[in-house]
Amino acid sequence: MNTSQNGLLERLFKLNEHGTNVRTELLAGFTTFLTMCYIVIINPSILSITGMDFGAVFVATCISAAIGCFIMGALANYPIALAPGMGLNVYFTFSVVSGMKVPWQVALAAVFVSGIIFLLFSFFKIREMLVNALPMSLKMAIAAGIGLFLALIALKNAGLIVGSPDTLVKMGEFFVIEEGVKLPNWPVLLALLGFFLIVVLDYFRIRGAIIISIFAVTLLAIVMGLTEFQGVIDPIPSVAPTFMQMDFNGLFNGSMIAVIFVFFLVDLFDSTGTLVGVSHRAGLLVDGKLPRLKKALFADSTAIVAGAVLGTSSTTPYIESASGVSAGGRTGLTAVTVGILMLACLWFSPLAKTVPAFATAPALLYIGVQMLRSVIEIDWKDITEAAPAFLTIVFMPFTYSIADGIAMGFISYAVIKLLCGRTKDVPPMVWIVAIAWISKFWFLGA
Repeated sequence: MNTSQNGLLERLFKLNEHGTNVRTELLAGFTTFLTMCYIVIINPSILSITGMDFGAVFVATCISAAIGCFIMGALANYPIALAPGMGLNVYFTFSVVSGMKVPWQVALAAVFVSGIIFLLFSFFKIREMLVNALPMSLKMAIAAGIGLFLALIALKNAGLIVGSPDTLVKMGEFFVIEEGVKLPNWPVLLALLGFFLIVVLDYFRIRGAIIISIFAVTLLAIVMGLTEFQGVIDPIPSVAPTFMQMDFNGLFNGSMIAVIFVFFLVDLFDSTGTLVGVSHRAGLLVDGKLPRLKKALFADSTAIVAGAVLGTSSTTPYIESASGVSAGGRTGLTAVTVGILMLACLWFSPLAKTVPAFATAPALLYIGVQMLRSVIEIDWKDITEAAPAFLTIVFMPFTYSIADGIAMGFISYAVIKLLCGRTKDVPPMVWIVAIAWISKFWFLGA
């Protein structure tokens, strides 16, 4: 890279001020990309269950991620990459569309509105007030609950658990009988192999553990005739089937307002926690606060709105950005690098279509492991904190609804504190949210 290009990048990203250089930032960006590029396969796989076009969602995933990365890098100058969030896409598909029978076009409209609210809240600092007002136990329980919910989806997709009329669920079969011969149930066994492979690769700190596992299991599936190879490179699919397909009719009723609230709330904690956590690891916090926070939040909320327009669920900062920070990334050049690589993925849609569900299930299960770690931040010695956190966590997988878990968490927190004579522990925002959920259940049901 010549001197003039280096000078331009120095002016844009202040590399010397942050003690880094172009080579380090590019390497950090590539490292982050390797650890999070699984989303370009998993996101369209999940959202296509709703009836959305796989190719269009694939394009929307890549472009919305690139938009978020470019704004985060160029405007906020943080080494934090964005993409459609895990947990939010699961809520979109299984809770809203499949569970509530809401058309995916209406669900996209809900994502769009939540992004607009996000944008407004960010400008007026209401977002910071909300985050600071909510108890740590509920914040951590929401993350852990989503982790268990992802695990349930993963185990189901892999065939490791199946439905049962007697016990609701039971373990799937590792072997099947065909024509009187007992044979391995390869999709189930390959899913387990994929999960073990991710764990081992992660233990030895090998970058791209998730994507390596997905490709390894897919390759075995192709060789064994369990999935059909679709090719590697193709023209970019059309985004028309999902572009500007938002349907605002019937959006503003009680149930959908609750959906908008959940999209907003989950992304609120996810994005803010990631921004602070990754920035802390990079040494970018000043007196415990995040400089240029408003610009970072602008990148987040703009990406949500753009993603809804293109045809994907909410976009959020990725905790995998910590891998790039560990590789030396300190400026927005890292995020811009990820954005460029996301756009490069647009030509690889056939490869994404080749990947079977049992190859992506291990990734979901592993992400569940990572999210469940947040339980260590819950004060388990204080039963008035532990019990609401526990209900939040278990209600998500057991009711098959992230929203119901969040609702039970807020309601139980307020009620338990009230009955124990500790109302001073309950922030006003918790009372407001709890009463809102109770009203929703009273007038609209579960």
